[in-house]
Amino acid sequence: MTDLADARAPRAPRTPRASRARRARDRFREIARAEGPAAARIVVTVAVAWQVALWLGADQPPVFAAIVPLVALRGDPMTALGTSLQRALGVVAGVLIGLAVLNVLRPSTATLALVVALGLGVGMVLRAGGGLNIQVAASSLLVFANTSPDAYALDRVWETVEGAAVTILLAPLLWPPAPHRVLAVITDDCRARLSRSLTGTVAALGTGPAAARENLTLVDAEVEAVHANAARAREAERAMRFNPLRRRHRDTVRLQARHVATADRLTAPLATLAREVAALTGREDLAADLARARRRLPELAALTARAIGHTLSGEDPRPAVATARSRLTAYDRADSRPLAVALRRPFHQILDDLDQGSVPGGEAPSPR
Repeated sequence: MTDLADARAPRAPRTPRASRARRARDRFREIARAEGPAAARIVVTVAVAWQVALWLGADQPPVFAAIVPLVALRGDPMTALGTSLQRALGVVAGVLIGLAVLNVLRPSTATLALVVALGLGVGMVLRAGGGLNIQVAASSLLVFANTSPDAYALDRVWETVEGAAVTILLAPLLWPPAPHRVLAVITDDCRARLSRSLTGTVAALGTGPAAARENLTLVDAEVEAVHANAARAREAERAMRFNPLRRRHRDTVRLQARHVATADRLTAPLATLAREVAALTGREDLAADLARARRRLPELAALTARAIGHTLSGEDPRPAVATARSRLTAYDRADSRPLAVALRRPFHQILDDLDQGSVPGGEAPSPR
């Protein structure tokens, strides 16, 4: 009887400590699912690069061969090819700079400054992900600091090249990333950011100057995020050339990258609209013109945002673009004042870009 009563008795609530432990376990499982494949890819590639270097005759632990996949695969796996090549080129260039300077000058503070300056100068040309490639300066500095520069330089060059080759060969084959899934997330993110920027800017037209300036800051941040998404989309499209296990998705990825490129182009007129609103909001001499614009622009912004959403989602945007353009044309006829013309100009450019990006089979122009 006691056992039955105990079984029917309500369970005691979880203690805060048990609840925290459960959340910690759930969080760990979530991180492991998200990052586990990338970690496994790094471990396998590092081990293979190390072993291949030993087979090739490394007489010291081939650390430089193992560093390449560790660096190249720690970020977005779709950029592993570019990162590996940039690191290999940076090491070779840095080693040559260090050896050349040390063959002419003795080690000194001035020589150190010259080596680093030359390395950074070359790194400006051999750019890494669009930024300064400091690998050149780092490699030249390590040669400068080594007691046996010639032997160190030779080991570092061939091991780095070998590690880069192993990384380039294995990265597409070990738990390969799915660019079409990554691009689907990127495209949705671009659509949301563009829609927020457009509708938020129009809403700011009815507020004060401070709110309009704050909106401009927010739009600038959204624009930078879309630019970053466009760079990732271009990397994903390039990565498909070296990913034999994802060949069937090439057409999908090409179309998705084109949509993201369209989103990138739309940031320019959106930023212009936000600047115009920030400059015009609160002007007492334009109060009547602003009131007329506030009656027209919300509907136009909603229709334009819908056309953007159809374009980026892969739907046929032409009906939505035509509807938005008809409202814009009606606005053209109804108000020809300078303020209205200035506020309409970004909408004309957005709809023109959407028309250009929706041509079946057409080539999307390169993003600005």
